[in-house]
Amino acid sequence: MSNTVGFIGLGLMGKPMALNLLKKGFSVIVHSRSRGPVEALVAAGAKPAGSPAEVARAASRIVTMLPDGPDVSLVLEGDHGVFGAMAKGTVIVDSSTIAPATARRLADRAAELGSSLLDAPVSGGEVGAIDGTLTFMVGGNAGALEAVRDMLGAMGKPERIVHVGDSGAGQICKACNQIVLGGTMAVVAEAIALSRKAGVDPMKVRAALMGGFAQSRVLEVHGERMITGNWKPGFKAKLFNKDLGIAMNTLGENHVPAPTSAVVQQLVRAQIAAGEGEEDYSGIAKVIFKLANL
Repeated sequence: MSNTVGFIGLGLMGKPMALNLLKKGFSVIVHSRSRGPVEALVAAGAKPAGSPAEVARAASRIVTMLPDGPDVSLVLEGDHGVFGAMAKGTVIVDSSTIAPATARRLADRAAELGSSLLDAPVSGGEVGAIDGTLTFMVGGNAGALEAVRDMLGAMGKPERIVHVGDSGAGQICKACNQIVLGGTMAVVAEAIALSRKAGVDPMKVRAALMGGFAQSRVLEVHGERMITGNWKPGFKAKLFNKDLGIAMNTLGENHVPAPTSAVVQQLVRAQIAAGEGEEDYSGIAKVIFKLANL
């Protein structure tokens, strides 16, 4: 495999991921809808591409990090897309969060064209993308994963590159991840609301909880955000709402009841209805605080 990596989608997550590839010595060719991030990557040593097809002509390993399934489909299948220009043997790693059925369909199409597509959504947020500590939940061909494992290791911790199963399994895993995140976020917000209403320092409550079975990464990072009121987005609420929609549809398709996740989805929708969709998704705490008259 060539050491050149193509990267398409330089948003909040994609930009630092591509920068980490450069830092680890990969040659990177980039494409994104917004010009600013492309210019920033070029200044750091990347090459620009005018289209996804141009990326595909230059690289046999390609990462996509895009908002939703229609965006991924357009980049791969559309005019000037990757599928129309890639060489046989290309491995595409889609780190977007999309519906499992879409991931499977695109993987089947890539295979028909003599290449491979892995669905490899990530966990770790913007901090993990910047620090190069992301978790990759990978669905698809195991051999294709081995061909890109070094590339993924430049963006995440090697021990956190997990081959979950066949195509679509990575997206199923990401849906599970978002379900757990949402539920934990909601109950952490409720605990903080209780401590505030009872007149107990929520930061001290958080510190005590961090020493016991209630400890979690959500309590550590997002609990602090909720207490200090830091709503700068590490992951935007509007994108979490999209992810929960995928998760709820997937739960329904598999006949899994999800009353807790349904309530969390309504909390996130209330956050967005309040005009806070561009803020961090931990801002569902503001909805709970308002319900508690805080």
